[in-house]
Order: sequence, then C-alpha cells, then structure tokens
Amino acid sequence: MIPRYEPMLAVSWPAPFTEPGWRFEPKWDGIRGIVTFDGSAMSIRTRRGTEVVGRYPELAGSFDGPIVLDGEIVTLVDGRPSFERLQRRMGLDEPGQVAAIAPDVPVEFLTFDVLHVDGTELIGAPVEERRQRLESIDLPSGYVLSEPVVADSTALWRAVVERDLEGMVAKRSGSPYRPGQRSHDWRKIHHVNTAKAVVGGYTPGDRGRASTFGALQLGLWHHGRLRWVGGVGTGFSDDDLRRIRATLDEIAQPESPFTDESELPAGTVFVTPTLVAVVGFRDWTSVGRLRHPRFRGFTDEPPESVTWEAERGPHSTP
Repeated sequence: MIPRYEPMLAVSWPAPFTEPGWRFEPKWDGIRGIVTFDGSAMSIRTRRGTEVVGRYPELAGSFDGPIVLDGEIVTLVDGRPSFERLQRRMGLDEPGQVAAIAPDVPVEFLTFDVLHVDGTELIGAPVEERRQRLESIDLPSGYVLSEPVVADSTALWRAVVERDLEGMVAKRSGSPYRPGQRSHDWRKIHHVNTAKAVVGGYTPGDRGRASTFGALQLGLWHHGRLRWVGGVGTGFSDDDLRRIRATLDEIAQPESPFTDESELPAGTVFVTPTLVAVVGFRDWTSVGRLRHPRFRGFTDEPPESVTWEAERGPHSTP
C-alpha cells in the first residue's frame, strides 16, 4: 500500500534573496495536487484532500509503476498559468460538463517533486536527490517537469517579473519532504503588483470587525465615472481599522459614486471618493477586478488622477 501524503507547505518570505544553500524554482498559479498511481488506479487530491481526478481526465494516464508526485494543476495562456481561466474547470464533477469544457480549458500537471516511486519512499531523501530521481522518470502525456531549478535566484526572479508569474519558491539544499507541514525549509516569494484606487465605500464587518468594516470598495475613474474594481479586506492592523472607520464615518454619503451600483456587494455603505488607497495585488481579472488585493496604505495623490488609463494602461479595455 502506498501511503497517502499531504503536501508540504512553504512559509511566506518578503523578498527575493541570494543566500547560499538554496535552490529556486517558479511558483505556479494553479491548484496544488498530489498524484498517486498504485499500479492500476490513479488519484489526484488537492491540498484540502478533495479527489479531483474525474475533473481532469487528461491527467488520468498511467505510469510505468507505482508513484506519488507533487505539483500544480495549471492551464496555460501564452505560456503563463491563468488561474482565472482554470476556475472554469473547478467544481465540475459531471462527466458531461467536464467533456464539454475540457477542450477550451486544457490542463497540465507541472511536476516539482516525487515522494514515492517503485516501492521506495523518498520523503526522507534530500531535495537534490528527489529532483534527480524525478528527472529520470518518463512522465506520461499531460505531465510536465517544472523548470528551472537554479542556485542563483537573480535571473529567475527577473524572469518571474518579466513574465508576470506568481512568484518563486526557495527550497533549502539537503532538506527532506515534510508531508502536511509548513516548513521553513521552503520559502515562497510572491511577485506582487501595486495599484492606486479610490475608496468609494465599504462593506460592514462582522464578529471581531463589527465595529469597523469588512472591506474597502475601490474604483478607478473612467470618462468621469468611478468604475468598481473590487474590494480589499486584508492588510489592516487593528489601529488601521479603527482609524479608517472614523474617517469613513466623516465622509459617508447616501448616493453611490460608482458607475454601476448593482455590481457592488450587498450592504455597501457609500463615501465621498476622496481617499486614495495603495494595494498590492496578484493581477487583474479579465473583467477588470483586482485579484487578491492587500491594503498597503493611503497616498495623498488627488483622487481625480487615479484613472483607469493610469493604472491599467492606455490600451486596456474597461
């Protein structure tokens, strides 16, 4: 019997680094998966333990023998993983639904570790040995070896930024695989974009934030109207929450400053659009929403200067 493994997790790291004794590889923007093939049956389990092999039949091929792999399920657009596009495959469990959408949203399994192969458990082996063993495996169709693995992070990080990838993962040389643990032997460095946006409202908070707010609702000016680009609810200290709520109360107004109020979360409280927030975020969705925004602070730039063209670029389509 092959053991059931949970994925090893990385700790967040604030910036790229060049310490000796580390190996670096891209961080892929997809769904983490543990692939187990026992010689006859295939299983793919997500980080939450959900079995998803039926959702991704193109990954249900066979290997030469029993094996357990760690990697990321991705769909590529122009050579870059697109999580937004991959979401179209999520939650589809009916074979007919999967078959209908799979040709438009094909997936691959970007493989970056091997935990068990041909009856031998490898989790105690150093990361370099596991990588060497992985490179010797003949991967079936749909499975791709994640590359590159380098000792110098500088060039890789430059490629991450230039290609707008999710980030980079650093793995300590000589380290074992620790199933289910978040270990300092792995560090994840996110590539974060920055944008400015106008605060046009907020959603009320609940529980510990009932007296402050849940998220600031943000917009960008376009042709004199404020277009909603999403809400930001993370990155605030307790002091930030109290201080900002006091300011929001002072500038509250009954009417919406946004172009289309129907797009906003229910219960949004509107404010005069005078505050300009700075947020870090992963990327823009295809409909112009901030993906995974995190509050970084306010800027004293005039709100009228925070336009769609300035933040998205002159050739972007609203």
